[in-house]
Amino acid sequence: MNISEMKQALTGLSAVSFRLPTGEQLPPHFHVTEVGLVSKHFVDCGGVERRETVANFQLWEAGDYDHRLAPQKFLHILNLSDKILGSEDLAIEVEYQQATIGKFGLTFDGTDFLLTAKQTACLAQDACGIPDAQQIALPQLQMAACTPSGGCC
Repeated sequence: MNISEMKQALTGLSAVSFRLPTGEQLPPHFHVTEVGLVSKHFVDCGGVERRETVANFQLWEAGDYDHRLAPQKFLHILNLSDKILGSEDLAIEVEYQQATIGKFGLTFDGTDFLLTAKQTACLAQDACGIPDAQQIALPQLQMAACTPSGGCC
């Protein structure tokens, strides 16, 4: 989900709710403690320089059980963050405290904002000799794994 999609979704809501990938709803007294710009400049294991930039929301809950973030207030926070996020329609990443800080993607089902699981991945699979996962059996995958002297990840 991008910033513009979130703003559009908020305009039609009477309440804001988030659900974890497990289906569990975040407590209704959550806070949005940060809206920020996160830029990552890195080199993948194949030697390719890459950049990623996302809008980052941090959700948090405290003991103020009567707190409710109205959609209009959330939209106001997003509009205030325009000066930080700029004009690019960035993808949203959400942080939420669990055993450690969890990082999630975000979608909307028409009622709730859904925190989606994020996964790591090798961005240079061809450099590591990793075959297309859809075309191989498990024993083949084990044989294609990186080795210390293999020159990959």
